[in-house]
Amino acid sequence: MTTETADVEAIVRQAYHAAEGDVLDVQGFADLFAEDGVFNNIVAGESYRGEHLGDLVVFMGQLAPDVHRELHRFHVMGNVVAVELSIRGTFTGPFPTPAGVIQPTGAKLDIPTADFWYIEEGKIKEFNCYVGVSIMMAQLGVQFDFASAVAASATAPTAA
Repeated sequence: MTTETADVEAIVRQAYHAAEGDVLDVQGFADLFAEDGVFNNIVAGESYRGEHLGDLVVFMGQLAPDVHRELHRFHVMGNVVAVELSIRGTFTGPFPTPAGVIQPTGAKLDIPTADFWYIEEGKIKEFNCYVGVSIMMAQLGVQFDFASAVAASATAPTAA
């Protein structure tokens, strides 16, 4: 392992550590990013920059105060780090949704995730997180309403 590879890996591991439920160092997490760094929650279609870089760290810490990321596979390719992991914890905090708040159930969460980190000059330039949202929702007790989708599609104009 080269010094550069070790440094890139250390930065990413430091970010994961800062986001652990028993640490929850939101400022420390955000400080690892470049001034123009971005955290992309790809599945949700959301991007966070500047003072909002730690928003999802806070959210997950509130949803599951015991949140832990189990790092299964860790690959360093130059300045890119790819990680296959599981986000684990206990659903003991509220989960706000557009329809209202889902109250905590104590359900165990084990959410498959893939993360891609891009490091430049010792800072995180871009972090792309792909969370298994359908699995997470099922673990939270959220069931998809296929009947409503079928009904809506029956009245929708057909594609030409």
